[in-house]
Amino acid sequence: MKCPFCSHAETQVVETRLSEDGSSIRRRRRCMSCEKRFTTFENAEVRMPALVKQSGERQEFSRDKLREGFRRALHKRPVSTEQVDTAIEHIVQRLLALGEREVSSRLVGEWVMTELKRLDKVAYIRFASVYRAFQDPDDFRDALREVDETRADVQR
Repeated sequence: MKCPFCSHAETQVVETRLSEDGSSIRRRRRCMSCEKRFTTFENAEVRMPALVKQSGERQEFSRDKLREGFRRALHKRPVSTEQVDTAIEHIVQRLLALGEREVSSRLVGEWVMTELKRLDKVAYIRFASVYRAFQDPDDFRDALREVDETRADVQR
């Protein structure tokens, strides 16, 4: 680590501490040339994969866009912000667990539908109707049947 005062390349770590939340490491350093002390912080850099749209366009992953999709589907539904945050965190963790640089946006959309089905059936139908571009009432019936089958599986 280069000294911020004299730009000397050699510094010595004097003290190392874990941050309160455990997400970073704080290090006190001393320059081997000018003897001045300074603090550095070490954080893990986690890169989210890019989303590949059906058109082939690549787009940066956005929690805000994900949250907006949930917000629209859950409009006036009895689902708490904490539940939405948990669902978003499940999706983010699944994305990170894949370890890929690029992921199909369709896959993320399916994960959103899975989370919505668990949170609120009406929101799931709303999202599915737009996401799967329902064209007629039969599409809605199929989605309702799917929800009923899921409910029956859970009750068993």
